[in-house]
Amino acid sequence: MTRTVSSNSTTSMTRRRFLESAASITALAAVAPSILAAGAARAATNGEVISGSHWGAFHATVKDGRWTDIRGWEKDAHPSHQLEGVLDSVYSPTRIKYPMVRRSYLENGPGSNVETRGSDDFVRVSWDEALDLITAEFKRMGETYGPTAIYAGSYGWKSPGKLHNCQSLLRRMLNVSGTGYVNSSGDYSTGASQIIMPHVMGTLEVYEQQTAWPVVVENTDLLVFWGANPIITNQIGWVIPDHGGYEGLQAFKDTGKPVLFIDPVRTESADFFGDQAEWIAPKPQSDLAMMMGIAHTLYEEGLHDQAFLDEYTSGFDRFLPYLTGESDGTPKNAEWAAEISGIDAETIRGLARRFADGTTMLASGWSLQRQHMGEQRHWMLVTLACMLGKIGLPGGGFGLSYHYSSGGSPSADGPVLPGITDGGKAVEGAAWLTESGAASIPVARVVDMLENPGKPFDFNGKNETYPDTRMTYWVGGNPLAHHQDRNRMIKAWRKFETVVVQDFQWTATARHADIVLPATTSYERNDVEQYGDYSLKAIIAMKKVIEPMYEARSDFDIFADLAERLGAGDAFTEGKDEMAWLQEFYKSAEDQAKAKSSEIPSFDDFWEQGYLEFPVTDAGRNFVRYADFREDPLLEPLGTPTGLIEIFSRNIEKMGYDDCPPHPTWIEPLERLDGPDAKYPLHVATSHPQSRLHSQLCGTILRENYTVAGREPCLINPADAEARGIADGDVVRVFNDRGQTLAGAIVTDAIRPGVIRVNEGGWYDPVEPGVDGSLCAYGDINMLSPDLGTSKLAQGNCGHTVLGDVEKFTGDLPEVKVFDTPANS
Repeated sequence: MTRTVSSNSTTSMTRRRFLESAASITALAAVAPSILAAGAARAATNGEVISGSHWGAFHATVKDGRWTDIRGWEKDAHPSHQLEGVLDSVYSPTRIKYPMVRRSYLENGPGSNVETRGSDDFVRVSWDEALDLITAEFKRMGETYGPTAIYAGSYGWKSPGKLHNCQSLLRRMLNVSGTGYVNSSGDYSTGASQIIMPHVMGTLEVYEQQTAWPVVVENTDLLVFWGANPIITNQIGWVIPDHGGYEGLQAFKDTGKPVLFIDPVRTESADFFGDQAEWIAPKPQSDLAMMMGIAHTLYEEGLHDQAFLDEYTSGFDRFLPYLTGESDGTPKNAEWAAEISGIDAETIRGLARRFADGTTMLASGWSLQRQHMGEQRHWMLVTLACMLGKIGLPGGGFGLSYHYSSGGSPSADGPVLPGITDGGKAVEGAAWLTESGAASIPVARVVDMLENPGKPFDFNGKNETYPDTRMTYWVGGNPLAHHQDRNRMIKAWRKFETVVVQDFQWTATARHADIVLPATTSYERNDVEQYGDYSLKAIIAMKKVIEPMYEARSDFDIFADLAERLGAGDAFTEGKDEMAWLQEFYKSAEDQAKAKSSEIPSFDDFWEQGYLEFPVTDAGRNFVRYADFREDPLLEPLGTPTGLIEIFSRNIEKMGYDDCPPHPTWIEPLERLDGPDAKYPLHVATSHPQSRLHSQLCGTILRENYTVAGREPCLINPADAEARGIADGDVVRVFNDRGQTLAGAIVTDAIRPGVIRVNEGGWYDPVEPGVDGSLCAYGDINMLSPDLGTSKLAQGNCGHTVLGDVEKFTGDLPEVKVFDTPANS
C-alpha cells in the first residue's frame, strides 16, 4: 500500500476522550471574553485570558481554576493546530511536579554512578534542599576547578517572553554573583550560515527581514523554494508568531505563477500550491553541485549579468576559473552536476534558462547548511543570485528566511520591547552572541569540549582551547534531543559530575540529570512579548492562565532564590517583582512612542485590553532587501571588507582552512548517497515535524495525530519498501554504525527513492539506558547522525549528513516508556 499522508496510530485515545469530556478542548471554540483586571498578577479562577506562545496568540478559558479550552486569537487568520498541544502540555503526564534528586547522587554525592543516569530512580526533596545542593556545587566547582568548571551554555527554544527568558536569567544569576562559567555562541538552526554570511554579505542574513511578500507577489515570475517547507515551519515563531507568511503564500498562489520546489521530499508546501508546484528531487547534499551546474550554464550560454557582477560583487574573477574547470581540470557543468545530484543535465540547463528568463526569487531553507561543509551552500546560492543580477530589485535575488517566523510579512512601525539582560556584554544585533562568561565555545561542539579538555579548536579565524567543565545547568532546552550522535553524547555526558535540569517536562535531558527542578510553563506566570517576529504588529500581554501546578516555580523566582544564596539577590532582582519588570519594559515602549510624537495606552490599560496593535506601514509593504545597496553601493556599502558581495573572501583565504576555501567549492562530505565513501544505501532526511517545535509538544496528545504503531513515522519510497519487505504501518528499525531506532513505516511516493525520512525532535527512549548502542524505542533520529563541525570556519552541526538503512522489525516490540514519569516522581 502506498500513501501520501498518515493519520495512522495505535496510541490509545483514552486520555484524549477524557480531556475532551472534562475540558471541552476545541481549538476554535468561541467563548465570551472576560479579561483579567488591570495589573493583576494572579490567574483568574473563571473567565478568559489572552496569552501567547511559540505557536501563536490565543484565548484560554478557565473554569474553577482549571484551563479547559484554547482558541486562536481572532486577529490570527491562521492559528496553528498545535495550540491543542499547548494546553495539553500543562496537564501532560510528563510534568515535573517536585524538586527531585537522582538517588545515587543524593546518597553518594557528585560524580557517583554517572553511568546510571537515565535508569536510576529519583528522590523527592524540598526546594530548600535542592537549592542548597546546587549552591554548594557552584562553590565547590569554583574552588576546585576554577571559573570554567560550569557549563551554562543552555540552548534551546525556551519560552517567549521578555522577562521569563530562562537562559538569560541563568546567566544573569551567574554573572551578578560572580560565579564563573562557560558560555556558548551560535545556534543549531543556522550555525554555518550565520558565520559565513557576514563574510559574504556583511550581515547575519538568516534572521533578517526578507523582501516583503506584496513585492514578491507583484514582481516575482518564478518562486523557488530550495530545501524549504514554509507551510510547516511558519507555524512557529521565536516570539509570538503572527502567521503572516501564510497570507503571502496564499497571495502568490492566487497569481497562478509557477513555484518550484527542490527537495528530496514532496512537501506539504508543494501540495499547497497544487498544479502550480513543480517538484525536482535531487539526491540530498547535492544542492551545491546543482547550483554550480546552473551557474556554469548561465556563464556558458551568456545568460549571466556581468554588469551586476562588476559593480556589486568582489572576486567573481577568482571563482570563475574554478567554475569552468580551468584551475582544476573539472568543469562544474551540467553533466558534472547531474552525476552527483541524480538530476539529468538537460533539466539543470533548463533551470538556468528559466532562472534567467524573468525575475526569480531563490528562497532557501536552512537544511542546506546543516550539512558537512554547509557554509558552501548558501555562499553558492548568493553567487547564483549575483549571476542572475536581480539582488536589490523588486521580487528578485535570494532569501534565507521566508520559511522562518513568517519572514517577508510587512513590518509595522511599532516600538521594540527590551527584555531582561544576562548581565554580560551582548553583541549588537544578536542576543545569543553574548560575550559573558569566562570562556565560550561554538554551541554544537559541547561533546567535543567534554571529550577534549585543554585541546585546541578552530573557529572563524581564531584558535581557541576547550575548557575543562565538570558541571552543567540546563534550562529552556533539550540537548538529548537536538544534539547529534546520541550514543557518543551519552558517554560524554558522564564527564559532568553534576547535571542540573530545570524544566516542566520529563524530557530525556531531565531523565539524565542529577538534580531536577520543576519550572512553570509560560501559562503559569505573567510576561509580555512582541507579536510577529518580522512584522512587530502588536504587543501581547502573556497573562497567567492558571496558578502554578504542583510545586512548580517560575524561572525568575528560582534564579532569584539562588542569587540570594550566593549573596547577590538584590543585584539580580534590582528590587523589582514580576509585574514591576513588565511595567519597566512597557515604559520603554512608551518612551519610543513619545520620540515619534505619538502615544500608546498606559500599562494598566494595555494589560486590561491584553494587546496593543500597530499599523503596517507603506514602507513595510514595499520593502526590498538590498534596494539601497543596489541604488548606490558607494553610499550604502555592505558590511564586508570591500563593501560589496564577496564571492571570493580574502579574509577566509587568510584563515587557510582546508575545509572552507575562499570561494564556493565542492568538497566531498563525510558521507552522501552513492558517494565514494558511502557505507549505507539510504540517505536519512531529518526534517522539521508538522506537529511540534523540535522536541517541544512531543509529550502531548498531538502525538496521536502522527505516530505509526506508537512510534515516529518513517517515510519510505515504495521501491525501497518493496526491496526490504516493508509494508505501510510496519514497525521498522532504522540504523547505521552510530546507532539505531524504531519507527513506523509510511510507504509513499512523496519521497525520492534512496531516501527515507524520520523527523527530528522525537524523544530519546533507550530500551537499555546507559548501554552503548541501545535501541531507541520511540524514534530519536539523532541516534544515527554524526557529531562533527560543518568546517573549521563555523563549527555548525551536520544533522542532515546521515546515511543508514532500514529493515522490518521482527523482534519483541519494546514498550515506549519516555512519555511516563520516572519511578517515584
